[in-house]
Amino acid sequence: MLDSLRNDSQLSGTSYHDALQEELTRLRSQHRNVLLWEAHSIASVLPRLFEGKLPDFNIGTQDGRTAAPSVQEAIQRVAAASPFTWIANGRFKGGFITRHAGAPQDGVHAVQLEMCQSTYMSENAPFHYLPEVAKKVEPVVRGMVNGALDAIVKLTANASRAK
Repeated sequence: MLDSLRNDSQLSGTSYHDALQEELTRLRSQHRNVLLWEAHSIASVLPRLFEGKLPDFNIGTQDGRTAAPSVQEAIQRVAAASPFTWIANGRFKGGFITRHAGAPQDGVHAVQLEMCQSTYMSENAPFHYLPEVAKKVEPVVRGMVNGALDAIVKLTANASRAK
């Protein structure tokens, strides 16, 4: 499961990835299921890479391979109820960490959120944080994380009852 972090030829042995693996192992020793939330931000328009404007939220679970369906569905419900644009498993299906650490069958539910910078900051130099803009997105992101955690709690409870 998590050994794939150590085996990747490009990132093998990096202290960050070693520390992440250790923390996931520690958390899994205490909890049946854990959430790994890999979040990044990106410019909303990148003409050299993508045509048009990216959705505000790009949610990735490697097409459902890195998190249980109920976890992804909980996140999508929050995104759908928000005023922001979103897509799941579109251009961003999950970065290195999501792909290599996500193993829902082993209790590690990994989700990537690639969020457009325009949802909280100026995308033009000097790239200022915009509190009035950010206050609209903060509760949505918090809701996505809490929804994912609630789904994980339910997964754990259902697994305990099934024993």
